[in-house]
Amino acid sequence: MKIFYQSSLPRSGSTLLQNILAQNPAFYVTPTSGVLDLVFGARLNYTNGPEFKAQDHQLMEKAFLNFCKGGMEGFFDAITDRPYVWDKSRGWGVHFDLLSAIFGCEPKIVCMVRDLRAIVASLEKRFRKNPATYKPIEKHQSMEGITTYKRAVQNLQSIPLGLALERLFEVHTRGFAPKMLFLRYEDLVRTPANTVKQIYAYVGLPEFAHNFDHVAQITQEDDTVYESAGLHEIRPKVAPLPEDFLQILGPATVKFIETNYAWYFERFGYAFSMPR
Repeated sequence: MKIFYQSSLPRSGSTLLQNILAQNPAFYVTPTSGVLDLVFGARLNYTNGPEFKAQDHQLMEKAFLNFCKGGMEGFFDAITDRPYVWDKSRGWGVHFDLLSAIFGCEPKIVCMVRDLRAIVASLEKRFRKNPATYKPIEKHQSMEGITTYKRAVQNLQSIPLGLALERLFEVHTRGFAPKMLFLRYEDLVRTPANTVKQIYAYVGLPEFAHNFDHVAQITQEDDTVYESAGLHEIRPKVAPLPEDFLQILGPATVKFIETNYAWYFERFGYAFSMPR
């Protein structure tokens, strides 16, 4: 079994991509996965456990890394007999070095990105949906999250989007980025065949004839645990969405995003829309 990884930004088409890849019978794809958290838990106990500290450090580290390797492979052996797994977790990219140590080789990690203004607008549209339902981000007494601008700033500086952006910046700072494959959501929905072709070239596998006009949703998640029902529903046909971030967010919010995250626009080739 070979494990590949998807470590994408929220609202960037990660679920869509997983379900496109699921059309290939050689692939088992996950929804948002907790495997990384299992590794984190083991690492915490290994680091703090007096029994491990009392033994030879090099020997224990070698054994621990092999424990993680066996645990990850065993996890998926119990789920599927397919030869390739795509595990989806936003944290894999920033832990490129940990995966390298566990498996003794550099991992293959795909990261979906999207126009940051569109990501924030998507989160705002979700906030505005079902106005009869209480949203935790909105706190009138403390004046938190009570305007589009404030919600945008908060989303950019908190979980999940803020954390994902911090990790993405760290991926570039530590030099992991050139070893990963970054794909833009806009390219996936406009030229899906060419975008998916890049994935097969990156992981070194023969191409598969995907059907982009009918993508069945294979991955299932109960999003009520995230207090965001319907977050991972996909459209069956791969097609672009209208560009409405300026209409949703307004000029002030768009300018804030472009000014404070200029590195993102420059790195991934998104044009600025406001005077700089």
